[in-house]
Amino acid sequence: MPRWRMPTCASAALAAAGLLLSGCANPSVGSANDDPTKPVTLKFWHGWSTPGEVKAVNDSIARFEKLHPNITVEATGNVSDETVNQALRAGGDKAPDVVSSFTTNNVGQYCESGMWANLDPFMKKTGLDKKKVFPKTLLDYTSYRGSQCALPLLADAYGMYYNKDAFEEAGIERPPRTMSEFKKVAEKLTVRSGKDSYKRVGFMPNFRFYQNSPDRLFAQWGPQYFDAKGDARLADDPSTYTFFKTARQLADAQGGYGDLERFRLTFGDEMSSQNAFLTGKVAMHLDGEWRGLMLDEAKAEFDWDVAPLPVPDDQADTYGRGFITGTVAGIAHSSKHQNAAWELVRFLTADTDQVVTFANAIHNVPSTFAALTSPKLDADPTFRTFFDILENKHSKALPPSVNGGAYVVSLQDFAYSVEAGRVGDLRKGLKKLDDQIDADTLQSKS
Repeated sequence: MPRWRMPTCASAALAAAGLLLSGCANPSVGSANDDPTKPVTLKFWHGWSTPGEVKAVNDSIARFEKLHPNITVEATGNVSDETVNQALRAGGDKAPDVVSSFTTNNVGQYCESGMWANLDPFMKKTGLDKKKVFPKTLLDYTSYRGSQCALPLLADAYGMYYNKDAFEEAGIERPPRTMSEFKKVAEKLTVRSGKDSYKRVGFMPNFRFYQNSPDRLFAQWGPQYFDAKGDARLADDPSTYTFFKTARQLADAQGGYGDLERFRLTFGDEMSSQNAFLTGKVAMHLDGEWRGLMLDEAKAEFDWDVAPLPVPDDQADTYGRGFITGTVAGIAHSSKHQNAAWELVRFLTADTDQVVTFANAIHNVPSTFAALTSPKLDADPTFRTFFDILENKHSKALPPSVNGGAYVVSLQDFAYSVEAGRVGDLRKGLKKLDDQIDADTLQSKS
């Protein structure tokens, strides 16, 4: 890869804003002892796998190596969290120095176990003020109980794609903003092709459908999964009951869970040309910002747009919120080159031009304040809708947990039973769910 002379250090003003040029390193940052100005090779493991994504990652590395001619980065893609965890537990020279994950669910585990190094000392000594650089929601899902062991590496925001042609056909002037409107619009958009079959549904509420994991729709209520002590409190939160009631009402308005589930089983794969929204079988669709690029590439045969998901009627002032997640990056605790590794993490996550270029390349939401307002950012208005969702103060990310996403899996399993009518007493079921989540958390600590 092309290289040139390392640039001189940035001004104090840039340092205060957390926008230091990545070529300006201070040796012996944090508890690490390596000199990041000496020749070194870093191993970077990530999960991106498609040709376009891998090219975007490699282009990012090339830009970094131009700023740091002494650092060579060996990237390995399509790596799962499980593989990363195994390598970090084993340690040794074959383990990665810089790691990334597509899920925020495991951050609590990474921080609590110490597998990923705390980045606060590195930020302090290199002048990066995280609160000025990153939105609060993103800092929340990259830290756990005081340890900032990861930083956001682009974000994902969830909104509602809708078929404008279907809306016009049904005489609907705008996307629904409250859950009561959502139910009415979904019913109006639903078209039967027979007694037990459909041509189209307004919105597929079933939790096994593509991105419809219950926690993503539940985010519209702004739930509190845990109390101040860390104990699960789903059974004590009134919004939990309203959420399940609304999901059932959405299903009933379109024919009921059974008919909808049979229709869902006819859908093609989410990432294929037979995607149910792309083929017109679903008129309103919960999905992330990346779907827009896929719809354009597939040359969708209908006009579409994006809006925030509706919110509960008694929280109408929170409209614009959504579920937030994203890719995270950190430094392996076993790395012998943590100062050099920090330079790569800092470049990937906090360098404005890098974040903007990477976001444009893979169509993900930028994860810094500066990148979100950059004139170089893709100006597509449907893409920018997700920026507004990210910055909405009511948007929610899942809280990190010491045992990763175990509580989310428990919620998913419970939600499948609820929607199928297998939970007779919801309150009793939720109390049992809370007990299970707390038991799993306690076991992970023992």
